[in-house]
Amino acid sequence: MKAAEPFLAMGGHEVPEGTRRLAAIRCAGEAADEGSELVADEVPVALSYNGVTHAVMLASPLDLEDFALGFTLGERIVRKARDVYDIEVEHTPRGIAIALRIASGALARLKVTRSARLGKTGCGLCGVDSLEYFEQDACLPDPCAPQPACSTQRIEAAALHRAMVELAARQQLHGATGAAHAAGWAGLDGALLCMREDVGRHNALDKLVGALARSGTAPDGGFAVVTSRASFEMVQKAARAGFGLLAAISAPTALAVRMAEGAGLTLAGFVRGGRHVVYSHPQRLLA
Repeated sequence: MKAAEPFLAMGGHEVPEGTRRLAAIRCAGEAADEGSELVADEVPVALSYNGVTHAVMLASPLDLEDFALGFTLGERIVRKARDVYDIEVEHTPRGIAIALRIASGALARLKVTRSARLGKTGCGLCGVDSLEYFEQDACLPDPCAPQPACSTQRIEAAALHRAMVELAARQQLHGATGAAHAAGWAGLDGALLCMREDVGRHNALDKLVGALARSGTAPDGGFAVVTSRASFEMVQKAARAGFGLLAAISAPTALAVRMAEGAGLTLAGFVRGGRHVVYSHPQRLLA
């Protein structure tokens, strides 16, 4: 999706949520114009569980309750959404603090360090501190997580492209700044039912997972689409959420395909321009 032209002369223009208007100089050849640009906001978000700080992530300050729940489920800190009793969001001069109150039994699975971890908006395995841990745990589907949709489920290929087109059309943050990813949930016919945006592709998917969990949406009633490549972590988050199909506008990695195959997840990439590539479990897609 082509970003909108946000460059404006300085003045009292409305600033959409999740953005800031900053002074800037636009240059083209020898010409230079002074004005302002809408820039996507990116803030540190500290997540704590039962009073103990666990991680500091960088994210867009939108849909933070969804983000907190989706991150907590995706990191397997809790197995079910009902194990999160309360989410409190506090805006501070230094960033945003999100305090979650979770079931006491979940604390046994929570690996807490004395120093907060900084989670970048790029790639990485949050909390993985060794290659042995990655091989033994991170690559394996969670046996306690919802299972992907039944393999007898069939989705028309045209539904993938309808969902991706609708997702691009509803990207307000990206349309204003050109600096955000989106993750969406579509019905089996491709109609987009829910979407979330963030400067980080992982965060956008976490927000979508959290929004679906909070609304009680069953994972067998649709599929997910993302405006990014399908990296290992994106596939892992989708599999742990119980999604049966993940469609990405860009390419997957080999490790992501391996994960999707083992998790029973249909993975489609390059979903754009009426074409797509299926990398795993093609039985869910009708030609």
